[in-house]
Amino acid sequence: MSTINKFALVSIASKPLRTVLRWQIYVAVALALAAGWWAGMPGAISALLGGLINVTAGWVYAMMVSGSTAKSAGQALRTLVRAEASKIALIVLQLWLVLTAYHDVVVTAFFAAFVVSVLVYPMALLVRD
Repeated sequence: MSTINKFALVSIASKPLRTVLRWQIYVAVALALAAGWWAGMPGAISALLGGLINVTAGWVYAMMVSGSTAKSAGQALRTLVRAEASKIALIVLQLWLVLTAYHDVVVTAFFAAFVVSVLVYPMALLVRD
């Protein structure tokens, strides 16, 4: 892993979030390889983009939550709501960008990778701090 990637993940305070983001990257790459075999380079790129949408949105969420210095339950809740809203907005924006800007998108590979990376996210509950 490159120095930039190590720093980006280490700056996230929560070990479960760091672990899940790493798993999502692994899944995105594995699905990109499979889609590349199945549909060629456009399939590989589509799957990689589909998987990385949740990685970037999850990273933004984790950075917002990790940077929080909430002094009360209300402040913590506001931070979580803002982080979740940012994550959802970023997912919608990225979905729109990929589907409108990348004309060779292989929709099956793209959405399969997107859905699988979404399903990996709840695995954070299984990782202990």
